[in-house]
Amino acid sequence: MIPAIPFNEFVVKVASRCNLACDYCYVYEAADQSWRDQPRVMTDETFARVCAAIAAHADGPVSLVFHGGEPLLAGAATIERFAALARDIIGPVTLRLQTNGTLITAGFAAACARQGIRVAVSLDGGSAANDKHRVRPDGGSSFSRVRDGVALLAAERDVFAGFLCVVDASNDPVETYEALLEHRPPAVDFLLPHANWAAPPPHPGAYGDWLVAVFERWYRAPTRETRVRLFDDIVTLVLGGSVASETVGLAPVRVAVFETDGSIEQVDALKTAYPGAAALPIASLDAALREPGIVARQIGVSALADECLRCPVRDVCGGGNYVHRYDPARGFRAPSVYCADLLRLITHIAAAVRADVSRLSRAR
Repeated sequence: MIPAIPFNEFVVKVASRCNLACDYCYVYEAADQSWRDQPRVMTDETFARVCAAIAAHADGPVSLVFHGGEPLLAGAATIERFAALARDIIGPVTLRLQTNGTLITAGFAAACARQGIRVAVSLDGGSAANDKHRVRPDGGSSFSRVRDGVALLAAERDVFAGFLCVVDASNDPVETYEALLEHRPPAVDFLLPHANWAAPPPHPGAYGDWLVAVFERWYRAPTRETRVRLFDDIVTLVLGGSVASETVGLAPVRVAVFETDGSIEQVDALKTAYPGAAALPIASLDAALREPGIVARQIGVSALADECLRCPVRDVCGGGNYVHRYDPARGFRAPSVYCADLLRLITHIAAAVRADVSRLSRAR
């Protein structure tokens, strides 16, 4: 039996509602609608209890991510107060925040600078690409407010962490990437839409080619313009290294989620599978490590489908994102719904990297 590994990243939902209406949202547009029963905003008392639970459980460096919903609906003053409280209770902690970017103010950016909070923003490309999915409840554009918010973050030192971009394979890949580069992000994380075998992605089979096109633009650039986490992780794995990722590789997942009422859940993207898929019927982080869903995401190869075990890129792919494996007939012991796309991307990156390693070896 592989021993359980303590959680070291904690996603804390300080607000359970959102001011956008993104059509692919894994919280509000998914099968699980439990957000409706959550308090709109986490209270100070609940946040203190969450921090105490983290402090009691953690064994090493800790990362805390302010999340939602849209966390800024809790208010910038609350975020700053919570940041100080987290340090008081947990001790040294890396603080991050994920936002849709529309509510960022100069005051909030300055508060993040004071508290050492690094902020990642969701943006899907330029105005047209972004506003295909990421719109206000009235259907209006969110792009300009996000653009202005990013500029405010970038004006502060070491606050803007980069972008999360959900891939829409109907958008031009290079145009999408270059639109993100215009904001000079330190990093970009491309995310596949949260789909599974019961609810397939909107453009099946097109995501591998889309990501290969972005990889080529990124990899062949004369200078390093930004970090792309997915590509960096695959390159590292191809070269025999290890990464901590939900998307690729076989490293144990060490993330726990706290809802606004203080309850503990698995990664909440599981809510795209079926109602209750992310729920954990326990009250402590230590107990959560014994839950089957957590165990499956910590035991690596042993949790993979038979097809994955025979795959030549098994150790790099790692079966893909656990969320994307769900099949009503097989549970999560199925290949990723993006299996062909991941194979296409990984084999392409491996060939590019190995060719360069070979060329450099010959040049010595």
